[in-house]
Amino acid sequence: MYSFLQPLERTGRGSTTERVYSALRDAIVHRHLRPGEFVDKNLVCERLGVSRFPVSEALGRLARQGFVEVLPQRGTRVSRISLKDVRQNLLIRRALEAETVRELARRNPPPMVRLDENIAAQRAALAAGDDAAYYNLDIEFHSILQQELGYPYVTATIDAARAGLDRVRRMLGSLHRMELTFEEHAAVVEAIRAGNSEGAADAMRRHLDNVDTLLASFASENPDLFSR
Repeated sequence: MYSFLQPLERTGRGSTTERVYSALRDAIVHRHLRPGEFVDKNLVCERLGVSRFPVSEALGRLARQGFVEVLPQRGTRVSRISLKDVRQNLLIRRALEAETVRELARRNPPPMVRLDENIAAQRAALAAGDDAAYYNLDIEFHSILQQELGYPYVTATIDAARAGLDRVRRMLGSLHRMELTFEEHAAVVEAIRAGNSEGAADAMRRHLDNVDTLLASFASENPDLFSR
């Protein structure tokens, strides 16, 4: 049981609570702990080699973020994914990221060096079928856009919306989706390169609209993972 949890190193970076939080959050995002499943605190303590205090603190933080729910007299359960919350986060991203790439395409010259490097790395990860590397490069791609824009309030808002989509993004991952995502990212980059601000915004909206469409299909096939 809970073989996905490994004992924490005694000299690891960060506080014990922070490391317990990261381990549990990763387990939820990767669906080792599935929506609707109760968390066995004693087993978590045993597997990680920690006391109950950091586990309780980590679960409290996860509860505030909506990853788990605390049920009095029953325990702590992994939350089902709220479709309403997911769609709100997608709406925020669609609006702000479309405006981000519109602004970048208007700049002269457009900021291409890091975007081109990222796209090349995405192509290599896709060719190798390395989904873990591609997942990280996908995150990096959107981060580069925000870093090049240089508006910290916008970045903070988008980062919060992206965090709310972590579990969904992992669920929707597949080689086919990676291929489509690469094409969508490449279309955004080429529109920025061409100075086509409307084309860049449209390409970003299509990219995020496709995620919404895929989500609707996945949710209908896996209703036990979601709440309305």
